[in-house]
Amino acid sequence: MKSLRLIPCLVLVAGCVGTPSVNGVAGTSPAPNAAWTPPATPPETTLTKPPAAALPPDVQRRIDSLGLGDVVDIALSNNPTTQISWSNARAAADAYGAAKGQYYPQVDLAVDAVSLQTVQTQGRTAVQQTYVFPNATINWLLLDIGGRSGSIGAAKNTLIAADWTHNATIQDVVLQVESALFNYLAARALLAADSTSVKEAQTSVDATNEQHKVGLATIADVLQARTALSQAKLNLQSTQGDYLTTRGALAVSMGLPANIPYDIAPVNVLIPVGILPDSVDTLITQALHARPDFAAARAQYDAALERIRVARAARLPSLALSGTGGRTYSSALPSGGNSYTLQLGVSIPVFAGFSRLYNQRQAEAEADAALAQATSIQQQVIFQVFSSYYTLQTAAGRVHTADDLLNSATQTEEVTLGRYKAGVGSILDLLTAQSALASARAQQIQARLEWRTALTQLAHDVGVLDTHGQSPLRTVNDTTGTPPPR
Repeated sequence: MKSLRLIPCLVLVAGCVGTPSVNGVAGTSPAPNAAWTPPATPPETTLTKPPAAALPPDVQRRIDSLGLGDVVDIALSNNPTTQISWSNARAAADAYGAAKGQYYPQVDLAVDAVSLQTVQTQGRTAVQQTYVFPNATINWLLLDIGGRSGSIGAAKNTLIAADWTHNATIQDVVLQVESALFNYLAARALLAADSTSVKEAQTSVDATNEQHKVGLATIADVLQARTALSQAKLNLQSTQGDYLTTRGALAVSMGLPANIPYDIAPVNVLIPVGILPDSVDTLITQALHARPDFAAARAQYDAALERIRVARAARLPSLALSGTGGRTYSSALPSGGNSYTLQLGVSIPVFAGFSRLYNQRQAEAEADAALAQATSIQQQVIFQVFSSYYTLQTAAGRVHTADDLLNSATQTEEVTLGRYKAGVGSILDLLTAQSALASARAQQIQARLEWRTALTQLAHDVGVLDTHGQSPLRTVNDTTGTPPPR
């Protein structure tokens, strides 16, 4: 009966042991369809504060006129991904240094102190003694068959892979920030183009009003011109929003808050466009030697091969030296006495439940996977260079076509406006010509943006995009064969 009385108490205690609380509130929501209520005053952390901009003093002074090199430098210094890859590389370097310590003996020093007192018994008096034992221990693997060198080789190749990965991360960040910069410059140029379109639309409204005053235009013509002006203003307002968005995206790509005050120095977006003198096969060959991610994959495969040696060596004999040496001080021996042991032994693995065999087979399978991964990246590199190469060629052709389109649209708009002012043209023809001109301006800017982005992407895919944001890939004029002015 007493045990039955304990049941309600146990149930009550179990009910009191609920979900742990967090700062005085329940640690979880009360039901799966309810949200968790956080504490009223969450703890203040560095992540709840706007991050401080890490800018060199010389860059801070020209924050309103940053160049391409400044943008790339800021991104490489502030972007968290470069910090992560650099930290991983430093950790791999320390791991390699630790692995090389296997070639040296392991020496440890220790000092033990013991104080004892015996109990007085019949025929024996109580004894109190104090002992001090300073001692040294040495363990040294003199010889194994590939295990030690294999683990050091694996650590070395892991370090090489981490370094190549860091290089790849740098190129990824440079590509990211350059693409964001080109988008921003294109949005800024498009903003200027749309402002010009608004002015032209306003000119059409003024001309239509003059024509209407002298009876050469109807009220419908005036309304159509005003409609076109309103549409041009709407386009300008949309472009202003895109401009601010790309500006914030560029700041984020530099590792800075989106609301930081900065600007880019004036840049001529209508730069000459050329073609590459190298063939796609030449660039693919160059990429297979220069791509850091492919080099990292090869180093990972080499590390996997070294781990096979480590697993194989675990099944083979090894020769080791160990020893201890010390000195004992006590109340009865105040001057102390020396002692030592020295052991040279051969260890011969016999049986461990087939675990050593399976470890070797696991290492071999992992090496096969690393080889397949490297082969897959090799195929990706070839495709990426192939795709980027022809994307750049297509972009160059679009630039020339867009230039021709803009020239034709400009001449058409000038002629149509002159005819309309002379009273021999219709407002519909003028508005159509101005709409085509605005579209041609936007397409010219977009075509050059696509070409610059494609050139940067190709340099990244070949593996030659440097830390200053410049592309080592040189283009030439497609008609004269000379490098275009930069």
